[in-house]
Amino acid sequence: MKINKAYKFRLKPNAEQQVILNNLVGSARFVWNQMLAISLEMFAKNEFINATNLVNKIMEVKNNPDFEFLKTHSNAVSLQQKIRDLASAWSRFFDPKVHIRLKENKKKPKKAKFFKLADGTEIQLRPLMPRFKRKSDGRDSIRLVQFDKYCRVEGSRIKLPNGIGLVKFRKSQDIIGIIKNVTISKKSGHWYVSFGTEREVENPRHPATSALGLDLGITKLITTSNGVTIKPKNSFKANQVKLARLQRQLAKKVKFSENWKKQNGKIQKLHHHIANVRHDYLHKITTTLSKSHAMIVVEDLKVSNMSKSASGSMENKGRNVKAKSGLNKSILDQGWGMALDMLEYKQHWRGGLLIKVNPRFTSQTCLKCQHVAVDNRQTQSRFECVKCGYIANADFNAARNILAAGHAALSVEGGCSKGRPMKQKTCDTCEKVT
Repeated sequence: MKINKAYKFRLKPNAEQQVILNNLVGSARFVWNQMLAISLEMFAKNEFINATNLVNKIMEVKNNPDFEFLKTHSNAVSLQQKIRDLASAWSRFFDPKVHIRLKENKKKPKKAKFFKLADGTEIQLRPLMPRFKRKSDGRDSIRLVQFDKYCRVEGSRIKLPNGIGLVKFRKSQDIIGIIKNVTISKKSGHWYVSFGTEREVENPRHPATSALGLDLGITKLITTSNGVTIKPKNSFKANQVKLARLQRQLAKKVKFSENWKKQNGKIQKLHHHIANVRHDYLHKITTTLSKSHAMIVVEDLKVSNMSKSASGSMENKGRNVKAKSGLNKSILDQGWGMALDMLEYKQHWRGGLLIKVNPRFTSQTCLKCQHVAVDNRQTQSRFECVKCGYIANADFNAARNILAAGHAALSVEGGCSKGRPMKQKTCDTCEKVT
């Protein structure tokens, strides 16, 4: 089995190296914007847009006398990779399946944006179309392929081309596998290096034999079927007062002035800190769960649908808008979707199973008699069956029901309550677990 894995570390370039890196990522951003403008012209003329066509047009940009700096302050490989990323973005725009998913997750229509073509006419920038990059976004990156040809790792230093030389990075773990590419990124003023690796392993067998059901929540991030609860971190909630203060200060400044840029940088750093806290916490939780259990059963949650706005439209006003807004904020603060994605690939690496089951009625079904009723759960924390009188914590009861549904899906013998089919999602290897 082939495993692709990325290792990301903080890069520590000196002042001279930062100047060169800034030139490289700036040139890549510039080429993206130039090629996007060219591709929009092609789109307006109904010309075919793919990676080959766009890469062939890069010489037109490089040979422009006004863009002479691209020959001295850029990396040819990284520019080609940036153009291929642009072609991938166009492929996603032309994919009808992606547009179907977009229609399913309807959001408020945003103000239309337009791009002026060379002949003076304008075309509207549609949803899912690639967008122009700005330096003020605080996110820039370049990718280098053929790692052995252009780079090498020496302990906790990496050799980079274009006269950058050896750059220190915080090597917090060993890099396992063959390094295929390296990505240098800048986010909120910090530099990072990410190694994309590949390695071939025999079909792994999970060391554990236990199964676990997980119920995700707001007040309790995770409740397991064996009675363990994991509290949420709420990194956004802990910093939202500070964030609101910084945003109020930003609103008083002239847009794109030097003081505005400094203030915007502070906000980006705070957002980056909030995301890092959430990401680190979820990694620790999911790694512990994945190492300890061969089969993990979760609900197949549609987080994007669950966190939709309730504001409605001008004709049909929404109900309980403020309460729903607070719920949406809490759901997104927990990072449910990120946690499920982490569990999925970590179970795949270790040879375990991740089974996603239909979430309907898991919190309303009695574990003992299987009676389904809304009245079974009259409060958020207490479950009391109106038929058999079984009393339990509501989240624990739901986690046990999720585990039972996972066993039913694994055995391919049953369905969920009221005759609805199960959804099973596992990795390639399917070992018997108890």
